[in-house]
Amino acid sequence: MSGLAAKALRVRLGGRLVLDGVEAAFRPGEVAAILGPNGAGKSTLLACFAGLRRPDAGQVELDGAAILDLAPRARARRVGLLPQIAEVAWPVDVRTLVGLGRIPHSGARGLTAADHAAVDRAMAAAGVADLANRVVATLSGGERGRVLIARALAGEPEWLLADEPLAGLDPGHQLDAVDLFRSLADQAGHGVVVTLHDLSMAARMADRILVLADGRLIADGPPEQALAPAVLAQAYGIEARFMDGEAGPLVEILRRGR
Repeated sequence: MSGLAAKALRVRLGGRLVLDGVEAAFRPGEVAAILGPNGAGKSTLLACFAGLRRPDAGQVELDGAAILDLAPRARARRVGLLPQIAEVAWPVDVRTLVGLGRIPHSGARGLTAADHAAVDRAMAAAGVADLANRVVATLSGGERGRVLIARALAGEPEWLLADEPLAGLDPGHQLDAVDLFRSLADQAGHGVVVTLHDLSMAARMADRILVLADGRLIADGPPEQALAPAVLAQAYGIEARFMDGEAGPLVEILRRGR
C-alpha cells in the first residue's frame, strides 16, 4: 500500500497515555493537517511517523513496510521532519545550516555538486537565498523558521512532516509556505503532513484534517467535516462555525463552550 500509515499506535510518556490506538493513513498527493489542543499528542504522532519515536504498541508503515525496519539514513532520505523547536547552538551561517539537510545523502564525505545544487534549490524555494551568508543567531524568529523549512527541503524527502511550521511567520510568509507545501505534495509520490493551531489556515491549506483530543483521533476527513461544530466543541471546548470566506473556508470562534 502506497503512503504513510499508523496502525493502532499507543505511546506513554511519563506514565500518561499520549497516543491511544491512533489509526491514520496519508496518501501521496495530499496536504494533511493534524489539529488538536495542547498536549493532544500531535508532536508525538509526527515523531512516530518520522521513525524517531518507537511506539509502545502498534507501528508506522511506509509503503506497507514497518518504518523502523529501515536503516536510519534510508528512512531520513524518504521522510523529513521539521521539528517545532529546533535549537541552533553554534554560530553557523544559513547556507551551512541548510546543508545539514543533505546529511542523509552525503554522510561524512562532504557535499557534492549535486548536494550544493539541492541546497540552492531549497533556499530559493523557502525564500532565504538572500540570507545565505548570515549567521543564524542574528536572524529574526520568522527568518529562522524559513531557514529551517529550507533545511528540511534540502533533504528532498518524499514525505515532509512539519510541526507548527507557520509559527512565527508573518502573514505573507505563511501564505508562501502554504503554496510551497502544496507544490511539494503535487510532485509525484510526495506528501505533506503538518500540525497547526490555526483552524482557518488548516481549512484553507489542507485536503484532509485529522483532529486529536486526549490521544485519540476524533475526526478524519475533509475540512468541512473535520472542523464541524461538534468536533471543535469536543476537542477544544469552544463554540465555533465553519464558514465560506472570500479567500476560502474559515472557522469563526464564537465563545468558550457552555
